Amino acid sequence: MKNNVHFYVEPKNGFVLLMTLLLSASAISRVLLFSMNAIPGNVWWRVVLPVAATALYILIALCQGREQFYKTAIPVWLLALFAAIWVKESLGSRALVWLLWISLFFFAFLYMDVVSGQRVHRVWLLFPIMLLPLTGIYYFNRQAIFQRDWDAVLQLLPNTLLFAGCTLLIFAIRISPAGEYHPTWGDRVDGRRLRSLPPANMIIPYIMVNRNGSSNLFEEQFEITGAERYIRNKRREGLTNFGMLHLFLACYCRAVAKYPGVNRFIAGQRIYSRGEDIQFSMTIKKEMSTEGAETEIKLHLSPRDTAYDVYRKMNQEITKVKNTPLDAGVDNVAFALTLVPGVLLKFLVWLLKTMDYFGLLPKALLEVSPFHASVYFTSLGSLGIPPVYHHLYDFGNLPVFGAFGCKRKVMELNLEGEPVQRKYIDFRFTLDERTVDGFYYAAFLKYLKRVFYHPELLDTPPEEVVKDVD
Repeated sequence: MKNNVHFYVEPKNGFVLLMTLLLSASAISRVLLFSMNAIPGNVWWRVVLPVAATALYILIALCQGREQFYKTAIPVWLLALFAAIWVKESLGSRALVWLLWISLFFFAFLYMDVVSGQRVHRVWLLFPIMLLPLTGIYYFNRQAIFQRDWDAVLQLLPNTLLFAGCTLLIFAIRISPAGEYHPTWGDRVDGRRLRSLPPANMIIPYIMVNRNGSSNLFEEQFEITGAERYIRNKRREGLTNFGMLHLFLACYCRAVAKYPGVNRFIAGQRIYSRGEDIQFSMTIKKEMSTEGAETEIKLHLSPRDTAYDVYRKMNQEITKVKNTPLDAGVDNVAFALTLVPGVLLKFLVWLLKTMDYFGLLPKALLEVSPFHASVYFTSLGSLGIPPVYHHLYDFGNLPVFGAFGCKRKVMELNLEGEPVQRKYIDFRFTLDERTVDGFYYAAFLKYLKRVFYHPELLDTPPEEVVKDVD
């Protein structure tokens, strides 16, 4: 997706702080004037609506101003709604009301269009957007101003402070360097929406709605002579518990560096990319016994990670989780849900699915959810059983589930026709075919296998990390 201009503000900028001061004063003065009956009307649209919009504007500028300044369009639309109600309540001419409504819509839309950066606009366009509504307010109250009706003039104070603060914020707006991607409308917290895919790819999620109904099954066997040699070498280097899972995760990251489409996911019938954030989920036991409690880990990896990086990150996360009580993280969330009565729990799950559909789940919840990840791996080798084809989850956005089993020995003939014993590990994958086509998956898995057979490549970062489509 082309994002021609990305506007941002720094929270510590002097104009941002001044804007915060003026907008806070606007909200406080509006509440005080209403409580003194200086501002007549219904409390919901006279106070609650504009104060909520003002507070939201401040929070977005301070907390998300660097990456998501475009979201200030939301409180601007709320303020436009507030102004529209005021126009309807204050003016008797229907034609004038409709004219002002059209004007409010135009200015709110123009503000959103400017700060979104979808088209090349100048920052100075924001000045008339902010000043014209304020000019209109003073125009309709010109008689009170000329007559020095201070009670009526005092009612203008909240809006004056509001638009003055927003106008000052314009001086704090900066433009990011060209060529960098930044979030925009339609993106999620955990991924950016892909907008330039072929039309057929965009339609498929509406035809194939369920993740499990859209999955393909793939099985492969890996000869592990070279892998075991590499693992032994790493343990001699001090990576004491370096194992097959570390190696395979490193191979997976390296394959994503060449085939980034595998790091996509489907949410709300739309295709998103996680970029360079490879989120790995896995179930681990705190104790290796049948009574040992299970918990989930989520690991953030990168296509640029080496085998050493994967080993370090994974061991840190496993150590942290094993030393954490069961009433923390995902376990805490799961326990909280068990306290909800069955009927309400069903509604709550539906609500969570709906919020996830529209990308409204908070980042904190996405972080603890094992169902929102790039890939889920399960190692059945420690249990001494072969791998299984694991289902995908209809909740969340997990596109890949991989399982590998225990080592097995096979007698084969070498090139000279002599019998030799070789070791293999079987891998099985369940893949959401809506993210990429079968040819892409095949190329990805072939390359993954190639890296697995040449693990020394994992000692250094990749020479190139391919970017997913714009």
